[in-house]
Amino acid sequence: MRRQRLPVVVRGRVRGRRPRRAVLARFLWTGAEITVTLGLVMLLFVVHQLWWTNRQAREGAKREVAALEREWRDGAGDGSAEDPSGGDSAEDSSGGDSGAADPDSDRAAAGTSRAAAGSRAPRRDQTYAVLRIPRIGLTAPVAEGISRAGVLNKGYVGHYPKTAQPGQVGNFALAGHRNTHGEPFRHLDEVRPGDTVRVDTADGRYTYVVERTLPRTSPSDGTVVAAVPYSTAHPRYRYTERGSYVTLTTCTPEYTSRYRLVVWGRLKATEPRTVGGGD
Repeated sequence: MRRQRLPVVVRGRVRGRRPRRAVLARFLWTGAEITVTLGLVMLLFVVHQLWWTNRQAREGAKREVAALEREWRDGAGDGSAEDPSGGDSAEDSSGGDSGAADPDSDRAAAGTSRAAAGSRAPRRDQTYAVLRIPRIGLTAPVAEGISRAGVLNKGYVGHYPKTAQPGQVGNFALAGHRNTHGEPFRHLDEVRPGDTVRVDTADGRYTYVVERTLPRTSPSDGTVVAAVPYSTAHPRYRYTERGSYVTLTTCTPEYTSRYRLVVWGRLKATEPRTVGGGD
């Protein structure tokens, strides 16, 4: 009997189609690569913001303090160091971690715009004073204005325009970053009543004593930098008499710009500087 051979049918894969498992695996692999790449980009951004900007700003601020003190020691007399940027940046108190109260409030503009007696008014973005707060180990240059690019992001402390200058009757109001870009006011929340705030200029040293702290208020609470400071949002925080005040403002909580932390002090002593003398 003759054997019959059965035909064998081999079904080949249809070109252009891939098994579902392979497609899924490729999709997951691509997604993982994208996730890792984005993670690295975010990590580099965080390192830049929290480390590199701080390093650059602190080094620049330290050089600026040294330049001011050298100028005063040599008896240059104008109490200011030249700003490499040329002072052309626009005023900007919004966004970021500037710690500046809203300058659009009419009452926030109260005070005086004259420079301290015997000095010329500083130009916008120009450094002209050194702020020292022993409690938190702070030494930082003070520049005119609160622009982010020209002042705050350089690690400087910014002076609110149209508020008093050091030692004057009125409110010498300042803003500074709490995080990134030198973060000079990082530990401002640790300042306590009775602590000293010293301001050195070409004319002398002005020593203020901290009296009270407003832990949290709205960025639009502009009256905290008024000539006689008070809080519109928190009425119990209020001064009622003319005097020589200092106001320090920064963002709170840390790493946000949702609220403002405010520290107030009053002038305690003034020490004239001897031209050409040491600090």
